[in-house]
Amino acid sequence: MSKWEKLFDRIMAGDADENIRFSELCHFLQRLGYTQRIRGSHHFFQKSGRAPLNLQPSGANAKPYQVKQVRASFALYGDQP
Repeated sequence: MSKWEKLFDRIMAGDADENIRFSELCHFLQRLGYTQRIRGSHHFFQKSGRAPLNLQPSGANAKPYQVKQVRASFALYGDQP
């Protein structure tokens, strides 16, 4: 199982939202084909045919409610590594 599959499983499990590293989440979204645009601390991710994602770091980790939004997007659109 690759690093990205493990991260996907952690995101989808939903039991460790506060422990997802922000940098890993950003790289993972880019690997899935999302384009990133940064304005200040806001990182905007867009992929054709999907709702945009707006993420900000909370220290070194992603904000838990935003990880939940990413999980909902993956479930809705069927994104997988």
